[in-house]
Amino acid sequence: METILGLCIGIGLSAACGFRVFVPLLVMSVAALMGWFEPMKGFEWLAIPSVCVALGLATVCEIAAYYIPWVDNVLDTVATPAAMIAGTLTTMAVSTGEMSQFASWAAAIIIGGGTATAVQMSTVAVRGVSTATTGGIANPVVSTVEWIGAVIVSIMAMLLPVLVAILVVIFIFLAVRWIKRKRQEIAFNAL
Repeated sequence: METILGLCIGIGLSAACGFRVFVPLLVMSVAALMGWFEPMKGFEWLAIPSVCVALGLATVCEIAAYYIPWVDNVLDTVATPAAMIAGTLTTMAVSTGEMSQFASWAAAIIIGGGTATAVQMSTVAVRGVSTATTGGIANPVVSTVEWIGAVIVSIMAMLLPVLVAILVVIFIFLAVRWIKRKRQEIAFNAL
């Protein structure tokens, strides 16, 4: 049961990495410093105050960069592989010791990295549609929703992991359907 709970927490945190790379790591670091969360072996660095400060600065810089026109689209290029790595790390940091090291890393890469990548690709698609339809004027609204979503999902993943994992799966399913529909509309309008 602990393994499933750890994976549910990992799914939620990795989904939040898809919105903003550093927010879940910052939430984990703050929770570790407050004694609310104990990172797995090898991830004790999350409980170091200087790491928490560095993650806080990185979070502020990341959020601010998404409010600069056109930089937000360029940042998505870097954020996609970074989200996959962060999703893998966050999932591994909450994995239980019940699995072998190989199984833990495999699950973290597939579940955590895969979830973060799926959510990140969805946000890239939303930002692309926003840029194409509004010339980027609506992108700050999209950015605000993303970072607020990252904070809420990160906190809720720690408090209600199973519910968040279910909601993440539903979100990814709906996002894929929406992206397919938008592609079909664009292809139809191009004809």
